[in-house]
Amino acid sequence: MFGKRVKIDAELYAKATKCAELAGYSSTDEFIQHALEHEIDKIFGNSSSDDSTPEEIKKRLQGLGYIE
Repeated sequence: MFGKRVKIDAELYAKATKCAELAGYSSTDEFIQHALEHEIDKIFGNSSSDDSTPEEIKKRLQGLGYIE
């Protein structure tokens, strides 16, 4: 389930750990995965068969301030 790993700042990880504990997640990894899934769904929509073009995705990311 958690095959790939990413590096995050120690302070951010500590905050995620605290959030995971407060929200009742079984682990920090589970909380982080849920948070990422939630954000990805907001960008791509809930449908896995989303037909967004790269240009539409770029516009969404720009609108969210992730890219210029």
